[in-house]
Amino acid sequence: FRFLIAIAMVGHLKTPLRALVPVARQRISPIARGPISAAHPRARFFSGLDDLVKQRAEAAKQELVVLAQAFQRYDGDGNGALDQAEIKQALQDLKLPADETEVSDLFAKLDVNKDGTVELTEWLDNMPAGTKLRVLQKADEYGRTIKFEIHDVKIIYTYTDEAPMLATYSLLPVLRAFCRFAGVKIMKKDISVAARILAQFPDYLQPAQRVEDDLATLGTLAKHPAANIIKLPNISASVPQLLAAIKELQGKGFAVPDYPEDAKTDEELEIRARYAKVLGSAVNPVLREGNSDRRVAAPVKAYAQKHPPRNGEWSSDSKSSVAMMKDGDFFSSEQSYVAKEPASVRIELVTSTGETQVLKAKTPMLTGEVIDSSFMNVEKLKSFYKKELESMEPGVLFSLHLKATMMKISDPVLFGHCVEVFYKEALEKHRSLFRELGVDTNNGIGDAYTKIKGHPKQAEVEADLDACVKNQPEIAYVDSRKGITNLHVPSDVIIDASMAAAVRDSGRMWTKDDTLCDTKFVIPDRCYAGIYDVVVKDCQKNGKLDAAKIGATSNVGLMAAKAEEYGSHDKTFTAPAAGTMRVVDRKSGEVLMSHDVSEGDVWRMCQTKDGPIQDWVKLAVVRARSTGVPAVFWLTEQRAHDRNLIAKVTEYLKLYDTQGLDIRIMSPEEAMQFTLDRARQGLDTITVTGNVLRDYLTDLFPILELGTSAKMLSVVPLLAGGGMFETGAGGSAPKHVQQFEKEGHLRWDSLGEFLAVSVALEDVSEKTNNPQAKIMADTLSDAVGKLMNSGKSPKRKVMELDNRGSHYYLALYWAEALAAQTESQTLQERFKPVAQQLKSSEPKILGELISVEGQSQDIGGYYMPDPFLASQALRPSPTFNSIIDALLAASGW
Repeated sequence: FRFLIAIAMVGHLKTPLRALVPVARQRISPIARGPISAAHPRARFFSGLDDLVKQRAEAAKQELVVLAQAFQRYDGDGNGALDQAEIKQALQDLKLPADETEVSDLFAKLDVNKDGTVELTEWLDNMPAGTKLRVLQKADEYGRTIKFEIHDVKIIYTYTDEAPMLATYSLLPVLRAFCRFAGVKIMKKDISVAARILAQFPDYLQPAQRVEDDLATLGTLAKHPAANIIKLPNISASVPQLLAAIKELQGKGFAVPDYPEDAKTDEELEIRARYAKVLGSAVNPVLREGNSDRRVAAPVKAYAQKHPPRNGEWSSDSKSSVAMMKDGDFFSSEQSYVAKEPASVRIELVTSTGETQVLKAKTPMLTGEVIDSSFMNVEKLKSFYKKELESMEPGVLFSLHLKATMMKISDPVLFGHCVEVFYKEALEKHRSLFRELGVDTNNGIGDAYTKIKGHPKQAEVEADLDACVKNQPEIAYVDSRKGITNLHVPSDVIIDASMAAAVRDSGRMWTKDDTLCDTKFVIPDRCYAGIYDVVVKDCQKNGKLDAAKIGATSNVGLMAAKAEEYGSHDKTFTAPAAGTMRVVDRKSGEVLMSHDVSEGDVWRMCQTKDGPIQDWVKLAVVRARSTGVPAVFWLTEQRAHDRNLIAKVTEYLKLYDTQGLDIRIMSPEEAMQFTLDRARQGLDTITVTGNVLRDYLTDLFPILELGTSAKMLSVVPLLAGGGMFETGAGGSAPKHVQQFEKEGHLRWDSLGEFLAVSVALEDVSEKTNNPQAKIMADTLSDAVGKLMNSGKSPKRKVMELDNRGSHYYLALYWAEALAAQTESQTLQERFKPVAQQLKSSEPKILGELISVEGQSQDIGGYYMPDPFLASQALRPSPTFNSIIDALLAASGW
C-alpha cells in the first residue's frame, strides 16, 4: 500500500495509474502467505484498489491545478517564466532547501530547454517529489485558500502621495501608539512616486540617498499568506507629473536623470525603460494579487443617508450627452482567444512591404487563459473628434474623458489626437518650432505653454493657442482662474472621477467663467462609454439620484494577476508602419489573432488568467450568498473578450450551490439601467465586473451615495492567502494639498483608512490567534461610528475642523471605547487615563489645532515633502502630541 502511494506521489504519473495495479500486486503478492480467499482482508484490500486508484487519479489532477496556480503566484514579473530568484522564493515558501547551491542545481534541472528561465511545463514536470503535497495542503477540498496561523503578521501601512500622504503624518503615530498594546506592529512602506523614482536609479545616487524598492518588497509579500497591506491612494503618474517629480527631486540634490521623451541612444532607451516602471498605474498591478470586493460599510451608508451629500438637480431640458464612435474603435475590432494548453505567443507586425518586425518576442500563457487584441483607427478617431466639434450646440461644453493614468500607453495617444484636432491651426503654424522645442501633444497642450516660456516667440505662440480656444466651441475647464482646460494635461480629467463629478453636478462641467454648463462628454471607445450614456439619460428622465434614498451598489472586480490591464503595458503599441499586427503561437506558427493597421494606429493586447476568473466567480457567489443581494455580471455578447468570459462564468457557476441566489449576466448598458432602477427603489446591487469597469463604478456610485469614493473600503483577498485593504480613491487629493499649503486646512477624510485598519486588525487577530487585536478592531469600529454620528469628520472650509482634528476625535473615542470594554482588563486599565487626558484636554487641543488654520504652510515639497516640516505642519498640537507620544513610548515601540 505504501509502495503504491509512493509511486502515486512522484512526478506526474506519466504511467497511467491503472497500469500500476498489476505492479503493486506483483510487489505485494510475495508477502502474502498461501492462497487468499475472497473473505481474506488482503482480498478485500485488492478489491478496493480500483477505487483507490480512481481517487488518486483525481487527486493528481488537482495537484497539477494547484501547482500551476503556485507557478502563477511565484511568477513575480508576470512573464510566464521563473528566474532563479523566483525559484528560491518558491522553495522557501514550500519549506524546501533553498540555499544557493540547491537553487542552482534545481534551476539547472528544471530549465530543460536551457533558455535561462523555467516555464510552466518544466515546473510541472520536474519539481521535487513531495512538492505537490506541500502546495496542496494550502487549499481545502473546495479549492479555497486556507487561513494560515502565522506567529508574526505585521500590518503594512503604505506612504503614498498628496493628501493621503500628508494625513499619514498625523494618523500613523496614533495607530501605532494604540495598536502596539495589542501586540500589533504597523510598519510603513514608501510607495510614493518620488520613492519609486529613486528606487529605479540607485546607481545615480549617493549611498545615503538610496532607498529600498518598497514596492517590489510589497509585491513579493502580496504572494505570501502573511500579507496584511493597507494601500492608500497613490499617484498614477502621467508624463507631466513624472517630469514635475523629477524636477523636484533634482532640486533637492538627487541626481536622477532627465526623462528622455524622444529616446534614441541605448542609454536613453534604458533610462526611459526604468521610468516606464513608474508611469501610470504602476503600483496596482504589482500589489493586486487578488480580486476586489469593494463595498460601503453599513454605518457609513446609514450616516450618508442621514446626512446626504449634495447631488445637483437635473433638468429635463438638459442638453448634456455622451458622444462615442460608431466604428474604428477598440470595441469594433476586438478578437479573443482561449489557450488550450500552456504556450507562448509573439506579437509581430508584417509591414505592407513584407518586412516582419517582432514587437514582443515572448508572452507565455497558461491553460484556459484568455487573451484578446484590438486597435483604434486613428484616422477615424480624428474624424470623430472633428465631427463632434462641428456638431456642438450653443450653450454646451466640449469635454474629453479618457483614462491616461491607468491606460498609460494608449490613452495619452488618443488624448494627443484630440489636442491636434482642437488646436490644429496653431500647431500647423508652429510645427517646426514645436518640433525643435520637443513639444509632445500626448502630454496635452500644457506642454506647449511650458516649453515656449522664455522663448522670443512666446507671446505670438500663446496668442495663436488662445485664438484656437476662442474660435472653437467652448471647452470645459479644470481651473478657469489659471486658464487650464480639459486638454491641458491628460491626467487632469480622468474618466472615472470626472464623469462621477459631472453626474453629481447635474450633468454639467465648468466654463471659463467658473459657472456650470451642460456638456457633451466625448468618450471615443464604445467598450464602456455606453454606461455613462445610460446614466445621463436616466437622470434627464428621472432626476437626480437622491443620496438619502438610493440603495448601496457594491462591486466584485476581476483584477488579480494583472487581469484586463488594457493599454497600460508592454503589449500596447503605436503601429510603426502600415501592415498586419499578428499574435502568433511560437511553437506551431499559427496566427491566433490579426488586424490590418495603418501607421499610427493604437494596437493593444491583454491577458486574463483562468485562476483569477474562477476566483472572481466564487467571490461573486459568496457575496450574493452572504447578502441576499442580486449579483450582476456586466458582460456583453457583442465583445469577443466578453463572449469568452460569459462561457467561463456560465461553466464555473455550476461548481457552486446557487439555489435561491439572483445571479445574472447582462450587457454593461442593461446592467447599468438595472442597477439604477434598483438604486432609486432603495435596493442594493452587487456589480460583478472586469478591471476597467471596477475602476469606473467604484468612483461613480460612491460619489453619488457618499459624496466621495474615499469612504469606500476595498477588501482584496489575495490568492496566496493574505489580504490587502484599499482605502478609496484620491481624485481630489491635489486640490486638498493646494488648500493646505495656502490656508493650512486639510479637508482629506481619513475614514477609508480608519475602516481599513479595523479590517486589518481583524485579519491579524484571526491569523495570529490574537484576541487583543480583535478588541482593538471592534473598539475602533465603535469609535468610527461615534465620530461620524457626532459630526467630527473634516469640514471643507478653513477655521473649521479638518483632517487633524478628526484624528484627535478618533483617538478620544477609541480610547473611551477601550476603557469601557470588559474583555481585556489590561487594555481597559491602560486606556482609562489616556481617555481621561484626551477628554480633559479637548478645549486646549482644539485651540492649538485651530490656531494654525488660515496660515500658509511650507512642507518642503509636493512629491517629496521634508518629513521634519511636514510632521510639524500635520502635528501642530503639543498637547495631543505629548499624550500620543507618551502612549507610544509606554508601548515599547
